Amino acid sequence: MSFLSHLINGISLGSVYAIIALGYTMVYGIAKMLNFAHGDVIMVGGFVTYTLMSTMGVNPWIAILAACACCTVLGIVIEKVAYKPLRKASSLAVLITAIGVSYLLQNIALLIFGAAPKSFKSVVGIEMIKFGESGTITGETIVTIPVCLIIMIVLNIFINKSKTGRAMLAVSED
Repeated sequence: MSFLSHLINGISLGSVYAIIALGYTMVYGIAKMLNFAHGDVIMVGGFVTYTLMSTMGVNPWIAILAACACCTVLGIVIEKVAYKPLRKASSLAVLITAIGVSYLLQNIALLIFGAAPKSFKSVVGIEMIKFGESGTITGETIVTIPVCLIIMIVLNIFINKSKTGRAMLAVSED
């Protein structure tokens, strides 16, 4: 593969990591806790999308929306069951609970889906682009970078310009 191909793939993967990091920093900035289950909730969303598309034949965009709804509900349930009872507890207790929730989600997924890698049809309509003799960029890579940038910009505007976002900033300060 060419250097340009590696560079674009690296930027794409870094964009995904940046979105996950934004989630971690928002939770830590507001609630002052490290939610180690954050990435595992994203994993659950991936498995929901996989299940709906692969076994039930659901339209990819509907599967993605269903996964977002499922992750939202899962996040609310985790907060109510695992984290809310520990509001007055030590930070070590919250940290241990977060690690426990992470392990719980990982092992439930492992029991249900097994350890073998899973794949499903791409939701991106762009085919692989070839340039030069060895350079290729997938459609997913092309779409990931602008989508991540849009998410970051919208989140920044939400936090800094909306009433709810400013309230979240105020709560994190006091």
